Amino acid sequence: MKKFILFTFISMLISAPTWGVTLTDEQVPESKRTQTKLYLLPKEVFDLKTREASQTLLVDIRTPAEVQFVGYTPLIDGNVPYITYDYSDWDPKNKEYKREFNSGFVGQIENLLIKSGVPGGKQARIILMCRSGDRSAKAVDLMLKSGYTNVWSAVEGFEGDKSKDGPTKGQRTVNGWKNALLPWTYELDKSKAFIE
Repeated sequence: MKKFILFTFISMLISAPTWGVTLTDEQVPESKRTQTKLYLLPKEVFDLKTREASQTLLVDIRTPAEVQFVGYTPLIDGNVPYITYDYSDWDPKNKEYKREFNSGFVGQIENLLIKSGVPGGKQARIILMCRSGDRSAKAVDLMLKSGYTNVWSAVEGFEGDKSKDGPTKGQRTVNGWKNALLPWTYELDKSKAFIE
């Protein structure tokens, strides 16, 4: 009997999904926390999207310029920016062009969900990826407010966090999709690009 129980337990461990179980809310920086508390590390996003592609919508929520000039993973279903920039206006406090929230964000995600054929409606598994995990956290909370219950944040984002010291201080070399050496490219795919 003990052998059967041990065999059953080992079988459950082997077959259990390994994604989304590595981080608790307390392990996630406050700026990257979500109300859903659903976080994925880059390798978990990759494993989930390659194993269960037809059941998982992966959306790059960075700006089209970020996707074009920094690269993206071809595993995304599409690019839907959470924010855009107004290049005719300057934000002196943040020393950048003025940010504008994409007011069509939720509807554009819904359209991408339909186009991709991922089932589940408001319970569909959706993963949002930004540059470092801050925007995706805000976007996950917005999706939750819109009734979506299974939305995950790619907590380290595409580029990752900035190094705090050493020769790469200030560069995004700490973590993230690119630094995990997961597949990415500069070669744009029009079918995945954000086109208004």
